[in-house]
Amino acid sequence: MSTFEKIRLVALDSDGVLLNDTYSPVIERFVRRHGGEYTAAVERGVWGSPQLAAGQNMALACRLPWSARETIDAFFEERDEYLTAHPVEVIDGTAEFLAVLKETGVRVVCYGGRNREYTFDKYLGHLAGFFDSEIPYVDVNDFRPGTKEIARIFGYEFDEVLFVDDINRVAEVTKCLGSGFIGVPASMPHNFQRAEMETTGVRYMVDDIRQIDAELLARVDEDLASGALWPGRDARRAAELTRTADA
Repeated sequence: MSTFEKIRLVALDSDGVLLNDTYSPVIERFVRRHGGEYTAAVERGVWGSPQLAAGQNMALACRLPWSARETIDAFFEERDEYLTAHPVEVIDGTAEFLAVLKETGVRVVCYGGRNREYTFDKYLGHLAGFFDSEIPYVDVNDFRPGTKEIARIFGYEFDEVLFVDDINRVAEVTKCLGSGFIGVPASMPHNFQRAEMETTGVRYMVDDIRQIDAELLARVDEDLASGALWPGRDARRAAELTRTADA
């Protein structure tokens, strides 16, 4: 039984939230190395997009004579090189944060843009007991950002799901749907995510998950229950957009 009034599911992004960010540094390096300018628009068009869309957007940003597949393949080769000096690691405090969630009685799922074997089993498998036993991980690459789909996979209303993510695109969609959101905005020198989350109107942002405690979770739950999490949200317009997308 959940201790929350509204939240039934907490969905946690993998890279940048539970795992260190090993994608945006490579995106920035890849774009600059191939003659492009790294801007907020480029970051928005690449990070958090399905792989082929990201490849296409990088090719456009750099004016490369490559297909989307060629570009994304070259990107992953560069990321493999980056990982030799900057390996994927679980963020400090992850186990403690997951233990806090376990005490609340909510279901917990992890999501990301790679398959379960690569992201979840390889790096988070030792923490599997903290996640939902039936659906511990959702690969959202084919339907990024995946917020609507995750809610429906679990059978919950949008305002019964809390997302924790490091990119503003997810914040924008959760705002439209009326879902919960806590931002852990990517904050390397080249990132634009904190400023963009501020523009979106994200009420709750933290530097890392160690700052998400039971008190903060309870405040988000209260705001969801009262409809106060997203001031100024046009619920009617959001419902229209959702129906259109489903048509």
